[in-house]
Amino acid sequence: MTRRAHIAMIGTPDPGHIIPTLDVVHELVARGHRVTSANESAVSHLVTVTGAEFVPCTRHLPETVGEWSQDPVAALDVILEGNIQALPQLRAVYDEDPADLYLYDAGSYVGRALAEAQGKPCVHLSPAIVGEQYVQGAAAGSVRLPGADEYHARFAKWLAGSGATTTDVDEFAGRPPRTVGLITKVLQPGLDRFDPDEVTIVGPCLRGREGQGSWTRPDGAEKVLLISFGSSFTQQPEFYRQCVAAFGDLPGWHVVLSIGTYVDPAELGAVPANIEVHPWVPQMAVLEQADAFVTHAGTGGCAEALYHAVPMVAVPQGADHFNNAERLAGLGVARRIGMADVTAETLREAVAGIVADPEVPGRLERLRAEVRAEAGARQAADIIEEML
Repeated sequence: MTRRAHIAMIGTPDPGHIIPTLDVVHELVARGHRVTSANESAVSHLVTVTGAEFVPCTRHLPETVGEWSQDPVAALDVILEGNIQALPQLRAVYDEDPADLYLYDAGSYVGRALAEAQGKPCVHLSPAIVGEQYVQGAAAGSVRLPGADEYHARFAKWLAGSGATTTDVDEFAGRPPRTVGLITKVLQPGLDRFDPDEVTIVGPCLRGREGQGSWTRPDGAEKVLLISFGSSFTQQPEFYRQCVAAFGDLPGWHVVLSIGTYVDPAELGAVPANIEVHPWVPQMAVLEQADAFVTHAGTGGCAEALYHAVPMVAVPQGADHFNNAERLAGLGVARRIGMADVTAETLREAVAGIVADPEVPGRLERLRAEVRAEAGARQAADIIEEML
């Protein structure tokens, strides 16, 4: 039996990155480990339901996607600054109470620096597609964009003073020694090219969402459509207006529209009675009863839809969304629309088409079986325990 250990999760405040890790944390707590979770106080409610002890760590990061620079180097520099701010705060806690192992998110590589400084093992928990650097050996900074040399020098200076034993910036930022991918194998490209001692794709970790609330399908709703762009890509008032125009008063359809906290519902104009508008919804609970899903094709949402065999219309926004949308369309369980092509008509046609396709239910059932067969949090916890 594995001894009881102190395991620290060093996270970022993006719910899309936090939520996929919750099942892993819950599993570790259930196995008797003490887990501390370091993050912004604003997201403490997300992590404490797992039984983890919350450790506040403040970083001044942009709150919305629109506030992030479109310059990739400038965006990386903001992330670096957040890690620089976090390190002394984390040292104040973990130098006195060191963890036996550190888990960290891609945006919180300070967790790796802290682990190396203390001579402890660490695991990168990836909620999204694991990149090609793992199979090519390419460094994250090997392609130099304007401003990259200055960023690289700043990173190197911080890294040299952090106590980390990995001093090469590209290796440190781009190739963790051990990665656990919390993504379904259905969406992960290049599976056969990974070194299994470096990368393990365990599948989505979807348990433990009950605390997020429930949802009841209204009486008389023949079909239910969920529309959500997750937590980060929600500043889309014109997109939401097109959704209202597409599906408002559509016979037989009830629509659940999640618009985030940065759009005023008044910006949508008159909303028909068959559309309910929320800043946030318990997505798994809605998808369990949904007949279609309009999504930005984030990895977590796609996995949740596959878990419940829900056909999708993908409107990718960034990051790995484009790969996910292409993959799901190729598997015949989604239609893809470019954001520039979004109109009420294209949305309505795409939803109607994917729902009416007689081949889609069978494809979804096969994919649902694959997703549900993946070990998820149990395998992730096994890997973590093996490293203790």
